Amino acid sequence: MSSPPTPPVDRVRAELRSARRESTPDADWASFEARFDAEFPRLQSLFSSIYGPGSDGELLQVVLDAAASWQDRPADLKAVDASRAMAPEWFSSHRMLGGVCYVDLYAGSLVGLRDRIPYFRDLGLTYLHLMPLFRAPEENSDGGYAVSSYREVDPSLGTMDELADLTRELRESGIALVVDFIFNHTSDEHEWARKARAGDPDYQDFYWIYPDREMPDAYERTVREIFPDDHPGSFVQLDDGRWVWTTFHSFQWDLDYSNPRVFRAMAGEMLYLANQGVDIVRMDAVAFIWKQLGTSCENLPEAHLLLQAFNAVCRLAAPSLLFKSEAIVHPDEVVQYIDRGECQLSYNPLQMALIWNSLATREVSLLAQALERRHDLPEGTAWVNYVRSHDDIGWTFSDEDAAELGIDGFDHRRFLNAFFVDRFPGSFARGVPFQDNPRTGDCRISGTTASLAGLEADDDAGVARILLAHSVILSTGGIPLLYLGDEVGQLNDYSYLADPAKAGDSRWVGRPAYPADAYAHRDDPGTDAGAVFTGLRRLIEVRRQTPEFAGGRLAPFHTHNPHVLGYQRPGRLGDQPDSRASTVVVLANFADTQQDVDAATLSGLPETALDLIGGGRAHLRAGVTIEPHGVRWYRL
Repeated sequence: MSSPPTPPVDRVRAELRSARRESTPDADWASFEARFDAEFPRLQSLFSSIYGPGSDGELLQVVLDAAASWQDRPADLKAVDASRAMAPEWFSSHRMLGGVCYVDLYAGSLVGLRDRIPYFRDLGLTYLHLMPLFRAPEENSDGGYAVSSYREVDPSLGTMDELADLTRELRESGIALVVDFIFNHTSDEHEWARKARAGDPDYQDFYWIYPDREMPDAYERTVREIFPDDHPGSFVQLDDGRWVWTTFHSFQWDLDYSNPRVFRAMAGEMLYLANQGVDIVRMDAVAFIWKQLGTSCENLPEAHLLLQAFNAVCRLAAPSLLFKSEAIVHPDEVVQYIDRGECQLSYNPLQMALIWNSLATREVSLLAQALERRHDLPEGTAWVNYVRSHDDIGWTFSDEDAAELGIDGFDHRRFLNAFFVDRFPGSFARGVPFQDNPRTGDCRISGTTASLAGLEADDDAGVARILLAHSVILSTGGIPLLYLGDEVGQLNDYSYLADPAKAGDSRWVGRPAYPADAYAHRDDPGTDAGAVFTGLRRLIEVRRQTPEFAGGRLAPFHTHNPHVLGYQRPGRLGDQPDSRASTVVVLANFADTQQDVDAATLSGLPETALDLIGGGRAHLRAGVTIEPHGVRWYRL
């Protein structure tokens, strides 16, 4: 028996004409129809691949929802759409600078955050990521990653109207807003989950719920435990005896994307957020969103198809909205999510982990190898580079890459785990283990940049290490992202241990409240806060004046010194295509002692170069000596 045909385009167009409101201007509707003509064939093909031809009705409703959302979209956001269509790689500018914070910890509320905007402008931020801020369970919400409503701000932070006001003021200040879109799961307090728990058959099908252990046992034969300290396996039992899939915490119920109604519902939530003024959505836990019996249920092909389908929907109704991938997986799998039609931006967990590796080992081989092999991305995409995030640090390098350099991946991870929690002789780091397993030596690392870099241990090189680490994310291309407060050297906050809702999660040690005292001393270079802030401000300002740092193009520069990282950033001296070609060479010394890059290594370069950080001209022919943890940006 043949499958029913997919809905003809003409039929969908007819339905769309009926959905047009009298108040919708002709130009607005014409722009939607033009995008429909461009995107619908792709969306239709993706939907058919994911759900089969029997899902035609849901596909039609998805398109009608998109049309309604476009007609609801405020005029100022439509102007942003038009502007960014003319400059689609706006996020690749050398003037981009990101910041990330928790609203409550950094400013108390959304209204309080608006008061911080002058500081953000002064720092040079053009991108602000607010950690999960929507309604979530009060007692334990995994830091807000258990969402109870995508349309309600946590009442302690403010209201959705206040969020829209904030996005408007940020936009007027040239700052794009980023929020998390937690789309693998909801909290067990979400309206959908409550209805599913009550036995509503429509909403039971929104989640992976089974009456007994037969199917959970079958899935768990091939699925790994993510948070074994929270619960064994991937399922938890409900009070009525049923079992629900919870990849992460027991209160986070995984959505069942094999049900097209789930896709439609979540696309509606995404478009709602876009119409509040959100510019970028961080797509949380992308590797886990599709399940298939007999597999690991991670990084399956359908996960990519779903992201592409969400992307196609957004191109219809919120065309300037960008996706940022959060995929803390093998480096080969991270890059598979990065594409113009999937996730235009992605965290760069490999670079982050290897910056810390180089600080611990004082050697740069793994980091240099990664920049040479794993840095390039497709056009129209970019890395989000960071020294640390709100989360723990895991050592995500490839064992195969390490083996080529004579490094045993398992043993090296054990060393790094010991080093960064001060269990290794001579360690400067004061990290805290997360999910520590003393038997296997496995753990991940929590902590602020300053505490991990030695400032908490009163190590004299702490400030220099902080600046060195940030110099890499500022000069390798893409969007550099600061965890706000780190720019003034904030230390670990151990007060989380006194809060029963947080005490079991050591990641809170790296999420301090607004460090008011450090900010008060940020202009005094005689303090740690001032030394970090002054040095980082200098690097940020130089980056803003260095168009060669735009985009992501990077070429290796072999320093022939195991302690000195080198790379080249070829580009132009201006923003116009006819600007003169130019190259910046970056040298970064990860050793505790001064290091030389000899004359033979530099012999292919001009005799002199402009020292962008220090000023003046540097003479290269005799070689270069770099102070401990020092950095050079040379324009040739």
